Amino acid sequence: MAGKKACKKCSTLYEKESKCPRCGSAESTDSWKGRVIILDPEKSEVAQKLKIKEKGAYAIKAR
Repeated sequence: MAGKKACKKCSTLYEKESKCPRCGSAESTDSWKGRVIILDPEKSEVAQKLKIKEKGAYAIKAR
């Protein structure tokens, strides 16, 4: 996924920012695998298992 970075702390996917827009961490990686997009975290079983509380795009594995 060219240009996308994943936050090492919360796994949020983002492009242009130098820090994670969700948690503010400067620790990011270009090496990530899998993507999950959460639209309704309250009703999503996937969001509950991954402990995601906000909608958005997340990496499944960020190294």
